[in-house]
Amino acid sequence: MKSSGYSERTLKRYFYSYLDNYPRWKITPSEKVNLLLDGTYFANKVCLVLYRDNNVKATQLYRLSDGEWFEEICEDLQNLVSLGIKIESVTCDGLSNILKSIKKTCPEAIIQRCTVHIQRECLTWLTRKPQSQAGMELRQIVKRIHLIKNKNDWGYWIVDLINWYEQHKEFVNERTHYEPTGRYWYTHKSVRKAFIHIKRALPNMFHYLDNADIPKSTNALESFFGHLKQNIAIHRGLSKGHYKNYIKWYLYFKSNENRFS
Repeated sequence: MKSSGYSERTLKRYFYSYLDNYPRWKITPSEKVNLLLDGTYFANKVCLVLYRDNNVKATQLYRLSDGEWFEEICEDLQNLVSLGIKIESVTCDGLSNILKSIKKTCPEAIIQRCTVHIQRECLTWLTRKPQSQAGMELRQIVKRIHLIKNKNDWGYWIVDLINWYEQHKEFVNERTHYEPTGRYWYTHKSVRKAFIHIKRALPNMFHYLDNADIPKSTNALESFFGHLKQNIAIHRGLSKGHYKNYIKWYLYFKSNENRFS
């Protein structure tokens, strides 16, 4: 502040005025886009949903909201399509609202489930030290997901998964009954949950093996979100409105880095 010659109050006024005059976002039409779609949450309940073109490594659209809502994601995807974006694929984490939105607005787009999310969630349910033989074996199979780089890798992995289920299906499907009500639950919840998660995701887990342009994970967005949060953490105390405007400026500058370098 001393070097600038301005008081703290004056500098804050200039800074907030700058934040409030954020630039208008422009969408660039493209004949083929392989989208990365994911959301991230900030401490003040702000949710940033990002639509990133993986081919050119640039953000096509974003939304600041309080959640990853079906209606909003439908609207965003429809806007992209209406403005000349031809979506070939969408890589996402498998959130039901996102999956339903893609199927409704761009049914011809290929859905690629993020393999990192699948692996991470399954390993969380199985824990570091599973208490059953079935759990230990499934954990080893899950740990290989990110290593599948070609059809040969996929073939061996699928065979191992099928063989695992054939060997342990009684364990996976075992039920515990509560006689007074007749209700039941699956006895080995964590192992079953991990297996069912993979089973449901399988149809959309390996499209990247057939098309090299399709990213197999949303890791690029995870890194992007991490960098954004590190930067915005420096500016603690911003109002919710200024917080959102900071994000808008950040996205603008990141999408125009070549112009400002």
